[in-house]
Amino acid sequence: MPEKYAHEIVDDCGFLGSKPVDFPIEENHKLPLATGKLLDNPSLYRCLVGRLLYLIITRPELCYAVHTLSQFMQAPKEEHMHAARRVLRYIKATPGYGILLRSNSNLSVHAYCGADWEACPLTRRSLTGYLVTLGGSPVSWRTKKQTTVSRSSAEAEY
Repeated sequence: MPEKYAHEIVDDCGFLGSKPVDFPIEENHKLPLATGKLLDNPSLYRCLVGRLLYLIITRPELCYAVHTLSQFMQAPKEEHMHAARRVLRYIKATPGYGILLRSNSNLSVHAYCGADWEACPLTRRSLTGYLVTLGGSPVSWRTKKQTTVSRSSAEAEY
């Protein structure tokens, strides 16, 4: 079912013939600092990001990219739409990805967490995130900007 929905998003946006990419968002992107022109029709961007928000329920690897794109819903620029199109090209390349709970898994729980110091170039706030897996499949995850500005990477991690 998630594979069908992902295919529908790519098809509806006309990206079935596009070149696939290996990562949903560029490394060291500067989307918060975008200086391009505002989109003439921001409702297309908002609709696409809304559909991607629904898709991340079963595609946790898209969380960071979609979280980043959703910050620009009020006034999306051309760079933001290009980044959203890159996510579509990634989805095209990875149609079978998603959460899979196997019946023969060992049901061990693992949790991972991390922080990124000064991840947001506008506010200088750090990002904190975690991932919890059950039997090797993700069951809970979250990324959040920290409420205070950290003065060091050690403070951001703490």
